[in-house]
Amino acid sequence: MILKVINMDGKKPNDIELSDKIFSLTPNKYVIQSLVDWQLSHFKSRTAKTKQRNEIKGSTAKIYAQKGTGRARHSSRKAPIFVGGGVAHGPKGAVYKIKKINKKVRKFGLFYVLSQKNKVNSLFVVEDFKYEIKKTKLFNKFLEKNKLSNSLIISDKNSKSKIIKSARNIPDLKIIDQEGTNVYDLLKYKNVVFTTSSIKSFQDRLSK
Repeated sequence: MILKVINMDGKKPNDIELSDKIFSLTPNKYVIQSLVDWQLSHFKSRTAKTKQRNEIKGSTAKIYAQKGTGRARHSSRKAPIFVGGGVAHGPKGAVYKIKKINKKVRKFGLFYVLSQKNKVNSLFVVEDFKYEIKKTKLFNKFLEKNKLSNSLIISDKNSKSKIIKSARNIPDLKIIDQEGTNVYDLLKYKNVVFTTSSIKSFQDRLSK
């Protein structure tokens, strides 16, 4: 497939050839959903922990006789019914994470989301930034002109260093390296913007 390349200078855009095996697939919603769940589960630490009755220090002796006292039956002071005893059904400090997702599934999840972005005309490629953009106003004007608000910019490291200062105060905009491309960020933002170097590196890395 062929996609037009946007440039900062407003010159006539060039074209770039992209792989149909990455950007023209039919999305699999189940794969995408499983990857989002996997990422979200890793955002939550879930480290809360309460002591169970077997973790409380103290005597395990019965506090009084089972029968003959006229009072309720009790075991030791460690029971959850007593102050200072264990907690019934409290958090155990377990890490409830989806521990493993197959690498092939992760790769195809990216392909499916990018194919969907391309299908709805939300996938863009800009030329590598050759000089530093120091003014936020200038970079924001470039985004508005090309209708690139609410965008995830997947940049090569050289271009990132030239736009990071002017882009960091713009709302609904995030810049990441192409190695950090993930399904959650791709879905979070309306538009996905690659630089020419980053999309070539992305294709080379994932087409192996």
